[in-house]
Amino acid sequence: MPATRRAVVRSTITVRPYVLASDYEAVNRFFVDVYQHDEVPVSWLQPRWEYMHAHPFIDTVPLERIAVFEDGGQIVGVAHPEDNLAFVYFQRRPEYGDILPAMFDHADRVFGGPSTMLQRDVIGVFIAGGDQSLEDEATSRGYQPLTGHHEGYSEYPLDQAVPAVSVPDGFRIHSLADDNDHRKINLCLWRGFNHEGTMAEEEAEQPGVAQGAPNFRKDLTIVAVAPNGEYVSYAGMWHETINRYGYVEPVATDPDYRRRGLGRAVVFEALRRVRADGAKMAWVGSDQEFYKAIGFEKRFQRNLWVKYLD
Repeated sequence: MPATRRAVVRSTITVRPYVLASDYEAVNRFFVDVYQHDEVPVSWLQPRWEYMHAHPFIDTVPLERIAVFEDGGQIVGVAHPEDNLAFVYFQRRPEYGDILPAMFDHADRVFGGPSTMLQRDVIGVFIAGGDQSLEDEATSRGYQPLTGHHEGYSEYPLDQAVPAVSVPDGFRIHSLADDNDHRKINLCLWRGFNHEGTMAEEEAEQPGVAQGAPNFRKDLTIVAVAPNGEYVSYAGMWHETINRYGYVEPVATDPDYRRRGLGRAVVFEALRRVRADGAKMAWVGSDQEFYKAIGFEKRFQRNLWVKYLD
């Protein structure tokens, strides 16, 4: 169910630009603090913020355009894009609905632009279903929900043992703590996310995705290895240890090796390990049929609301 705490009006709110060096960890703590499992989150899960900063696309994001909202030195909201300035997320403490007008004012000033997906200049906001205060503010400003464009979130309970994994003969499963070949990782993800052509040599030699993140865990990150030694399926797993949940990101399988149970095997092994590490459940930012088929249940979605700028 959506958050039900009433918004309060604060006269002490300040707004300032995000400073990576001093704000990154503070925003991480904000996400940990506002998480409530039994309510639809109006803010991201913490590992998504960490993954955003550890992904190479962060180099294209002008971080100074991110706005940090504070009340008495405490972070109460953040307005930011992820990898595309046309689409914005409003993170907030549920009781601070009064900052939404200021968040929209900021977004209208510094965000928006061309969308390849929509073939138009837009500004879009992702809104969790049932977040009525955010929907009302978006409506008053000319935003409209865009049918068919959303982010699903699904949950896997870890109160029981995760099914044993199995792979075809000649394949094996291991974690990056056993072997961490950056080139093999990058090639697996390049093909697994359906990029066309050949991966550039300089990209192939880069450190494996997100491995510079403070909470990246090699022992929770699982790959399937083909008989030729190449990595052909990959499942990243993060463990938010305060609230005790796992977060699956990313998952990809080389198209030449799909429909052999390899994606299922690496995800299950990652789930098994994060459960052993103390997680009580796991999230994935998807509602794809693949996750439903292996036992994830959709909990909520964020719908895309847009305002056309052209």
